Amino acid sequence: MSELAAAQSAACGIPPDRHVEVARPAFLLTEIAAYGRFPRVGSPYCRKYTKESIISTAWTPLVRRLRRELGRPVRILKVMGLRADESRDRAHHPAYRNVLTNGARIVDEWLPVKDWPTPAVLDWHQDAPMPYHWTYDSYPGADDWRGTSRCSCSLCVFASKRDLLLAIARRLRLAELCDEVESARGDSFRPDRRITDLIEASRRPTAPDPGIVLPDDGPDMDLLERQIRTALQQPPRKAVHLAARPASGPACGDCDAGPTTPDLPSQPF
Repeated sequence: MSELAAAQSAACGIPPDRHVEVARPAFLLTEIAAYGRFPRVGSPYCRKYTKESIISTAWTPLVRRLRRELGRPVRILKVMGLRADESRDRAHHPAYRNVLTNGARIVDEWLPVKDWPTPAVLDWHQDAPMPYHWTYDSYPGADDWRGTSRCSCSLCVFASKRDLLLAIARRLRLAELCDEVESARGDSFRPDRRITDLIEASRRPTAPDPGIVLPDDGPDMDLLERQIRTALQQPPRKAVHLAARPASGPACGDCDAGPTTPDLPSQPF
């Protein structure tokens, strides 16, 4: 994702020395294992903490320097690719708003493609120099938009069923680690879907072809596995109330494995 963000910045004319790469404080799945529950609608703790807060923190050194030079609060324009078509919540976001004002910084948020329908996004990408992530395609380089409909976390609890089946087939080791957390903590991956059922469904002939399978055998995944197992040896930080609810939905046998219409990534990080 850092490579994609750099390529997109270059396409916008931003020189490389203006790029700032930030890192999350911990793997999200490690946090889920320690917390004891997966993110849910109404408590999506995976969003602000692991995305927006990290970006805001990265601005702080720049804000301190520029405020001394300018003698006034630093103005920041935060541009994001959120669109109304992506969800009801995003449809209610204003296209332009002030999100923070204090003595050090004034931050405005701009959603330039907020009202773009999905066909307009696809049409724009035919001639635009802006690259997009390969996960939108059936396989890297296909340019067919027959992959996942969203570019978010590989295994997102808010993703569509088809996107999850694709992601599991592409990153089976990650899915198995989610299964390990689910089994140890007792909270299902989603209220209506267990990850173990989704893994099984991803192996069926009706599941979408992943196009590519990532080995996930590098040092980062080895570290993630060790962190998860260490976290699972401790009591969860939160009581797992949702674990008492049985998974009520089918094991994704009703998923449509046909092509889907994609959305732009919600965040560039």
